Amino acid sequence: MAGKKDYVNSVVSDNHAQIEYHIKQILSLIGEDVDREGLLETPARVARMYEEIFAGYDVDPRDVLGVTFDERHEELVIVKDIVYYSQCEHHMAPFFGKAHIGYIPSGKIAGLSKLARLVEAITRRLQVQERITSQIADIMDEVLSPNGVMVVVEGEHLCMCARGVKKPGSKTVTSAVRGEFRKSAALRSEFLSLLKQ
Repeated sequence: MAGKKDYVNSVVSDNHAQIEYHIKQILSLIGEDVDREGLLETPARVARMYEEIFAGYDVDPRDVLGVTFDERHEELVIVKDIVYYSQCEHHMAPFFGKAHIGYIPSGKIAGLSKLARLVEAITRRLQVQERITSQIADIMDEVLSPNGVMVVVEGEHLCMCARGVKKPGSKTVTSAVRGEFRKSAALRSEFLSLLKQ
């Protein structure tokens, strides 16, 4: 993941040779000449890429929030436009977009960069957008015990844009609300209006 702590999927690291072998087999099965110059290093590159894009399997997202701080701030905190990249578990095709997280602390806050790390830990695995959204909200709720959490995730899915119905540019938006956000339409409106600024 970006920043000081870069994670890799250790299972992929331990199984490089097998992954390379199977990628070579797939290339052959789709009709490629696996011995042509452009593909000679492709299996190794794919295995190295898998270490990175599936790094979330080696991280407990709850631990990513790290040290919390006692702080009496009890107003809305938002970190928006957190870019993420993930892989659809149905087609293993990429999807990507932005996550927006808002919460109302109840005495504990997390470092702002930790919210971006939480998104990374959850998205760097085979996923669906709906689960990403709920997991972010649930972990924020569990670890920080805030008065409320709201998460909005936008995504563009290559499994829908580049294949199947082929609708490039279409976006999926999902949301999850916990605590006070669930009860208060005014809080939800405040969060959504701040996202537009």
